[in-house]
Amino acid sequence: MIKLFCLPYAGGSAVVYSKWEKRLGDFIELYPVELAGRGKRFNEPFYDSMEDAVNNIFNQIKGHLNQTYAFFGHSMGSLLVYELCQKIKEEGYPEPAHIFFSGREAPQTLKDEYTVYDLPDEEFIKYVFHYGGMPESFLENKMLLDIFIPILKADFKIVETYQYIEKDFNLNCDFSILSGKEDKKLDFANLKGWEKFSTGNCTYFTFEGGHFYINEDIENTIACINKQLQKVCN
Repeated sequence: MIKLFCLPYAGGSAVVYSKWEKRLGDFIELYPVELAGRGKRFNEPFYDSMEDAVNNIFNQIKGHLNQTYAFFGHSMGSLLVYELCQKIKEEGYPEPAHIFFSGREAPQTLKDEYTVYDLPDEEFIKYVFHYGGMPESFLENKMLLDIFIPILKADFKIVETYQYIEKDFNLNCDFSILSGKEDKKLDFANLKGWEKFSTGNCTYFTFEGGHFYINEDIENTIACINKQLQKVCN
């Protein structure tokens, strides 16, 4: 049995992964990580920084780390997983058995971009919608926008104020690097940067769809996860 911790993309919640449960192999125990300010934690304040988020997530899951486990992080979730693994090593807990980094370039290759989290709401919505990060139905629902925009801006702030710091940091587990074939946000050449952090193997998988291929090609995504984690459990 292996526990799979899943960390969401910006604006996402644990619900994003809950629909995976019936499709995952029966040897996988799903643990969708809920971030502050959404879902069951809606009334909690947003994180101020990447460090704040990582410390909070670590405290949430540390009681489960003395068993075989893996991580799946999509987009912002990949950065959270990377920093979380550093925290886990620093605190002396066992390493993950496998990591899925999805829809995100390696942290040391992130480009300097102008920030959007502090844009006026109307401009911010246009930016997010362009990359497929917001359903069209949201644009016509002011109530949903009023709830969703603060969450999304808080998450963008975490990512856009994040600064990569070079460390002597390696994990011994294998990595699976996942992406959508039509992802407009991704520089596919920079995906190989993840290899820097593993003494194991890095395997690359592409799926039909764009940045949110995990919602567009869910069957093949789950099949990949099942296959990779089956290797760990054999």
